[in-house]
Amino acid sequence: MAYYSYLSLLAAILCLFSILSNCDDFDAKQSGSQLAGFGIGLVRRESPGITKADRLRHAIKRSDGRMRMFVAKTSKKYAKEEEGVEVSSRVHAGNGEFIMEIGIGTPAVTFNAIVDTGSDLIWTQCKPCSKCFSQPGQIFDPSHSQTYAKLPCSDSFCKALSSSSCSPDCKYQYQYGDNSFTAGDLAYETFTVPSLIPQVAFGCGHDNEGSGFSQVSGLVGLGRGALSFISQLGSRVNNKFSYCLLSFQDPPSKTSPLLFGNAADLMITGAPIKSTPFVHNQDYPSFYYLQLEGISVDGSPLNIPAGTFDLQPDGSGGFIIDSGTTITYLEQAAYDSLKKGVINKMTLQQADGSSVGLDLCFALPSSSHSTVKLPAITFHFAGAADYHLPHENAFYGDQQSGLICLAMAGSSGLSIFGNIQQQNFHILYDLARNSLSFTPTTCDDIST
Repeated sequence: MAYYSYLSLLAAILCLFSILSNCDDFDAKQSGSQLAGFGIGLVRRESPGITKADRLRHAIKRSDGRMRMFVAKTSKKYAKEEEGVEVSSRVHAGNGEFIMEIGIGTPAVTFNAIVDTGSDLIWTQCKPCSKCFSQPGQIFDPSHSQTYAKLPCSDSFCKALSSSSCSPDCKYQYQYGDNSFTAGDLAYETFTVPSLIPQVAFGCGHDNEGSGFSQVSGLVGLGRGALSFISQLGSRVNNKFSYCLLSFQDPPSKTSPLLFGNAADLMITGAPIKSTPFVHNQDYPSFYYLQLEGISVDGSPLNIPAGTFDLQPDGSGGFIIDSGTTITYLEQAAYDSLKKGVINKMTLQQADGSSVGLDLCFALPSSSHSTVKLPAITFHFAGAADYHLPHENAFYGDQQSGLICLAMAGSSGLSIFGNIQQQNFHILYDLARNSLSFTPTTCDDIST
């Protein structure tokens, strides 16, 4: 009897070992104990000692590059350029506008990282560096962590890269729109955010170049792809996250809440909660596409050609929501119609907006006591989800420059809902329900 009991115990141990060592199953990786809802504070990128107008101009310059890179990524020309790339994963992503603090390794070492809903990979600079950009604080040294493990090329996360190389473990390369890039080992590590999350697949970058990461050590992707932070957390956080972005006019040091799991649920404030489904783009599945059905100014629908915001059969076009783009970009025909609608409602004189980087600007009255009447702009999303923009979400006003400007611009090939338009809205990304929900909120009232 003891002999058979011993064999049963041995079989159980071998079975358990087999389950724990199986790294080819995404479901196994996403399973585990349910995490309590948790929150992280986000701060805006900033350049010390500059005016608000300059801060906006710098942010718009970054956003212009990000928008052009997204358009290039989803175009046929880009796809043809990518044919035959086999040595490493070459995925243009783009860096964003908000920074979070994360702990990596055991024991945990704290780093700052850009949060990006427009890309998937999580990565940080790692020792030894063949080339690394200057970052605040120390560079992560995986040899000092008890939980660091490189991924074999057979791992499903390695296979989730568009292409990969082996020497002998899984290697990655991500390239960004401004020619910044990171390359290194794909590995597992324990993250602290503040919950302890074991076995997170991330890029340990030994070769990193670019000017867009001076305030951080890396990036946390929150896109819809398998490698993103939210996809890896999966059912442990009920496949959902939310954020509530403070006003661009607030000091950059103030924190906006980024929330996961049960903590992500929208607050009941009395304001209506609207929901609209995500639209899937099988060619570019990482982006959060929405169906924008129209725009109105002071309740009057704009004359926008039918299909302007639709996804095209080749994967181009469409309308995405993105936390890393500062202003909203609309297909040129839609922007021209909106611009005309706003001009027709304004009584102020048009002015040059090049000092803040915006196209449509008006001169503010010289008297600070004067009342400025602004038109109401509404975005109409599928599912009767009307997004009524408060004036501070549609227009940027700056007394120092004497301007008030429409915080939007024209584009060609893709439309993007920017973060100024999202400020002081609690916005929930529910991947299980395939929907985006939103409600106007005072973001200062939400704690992390």
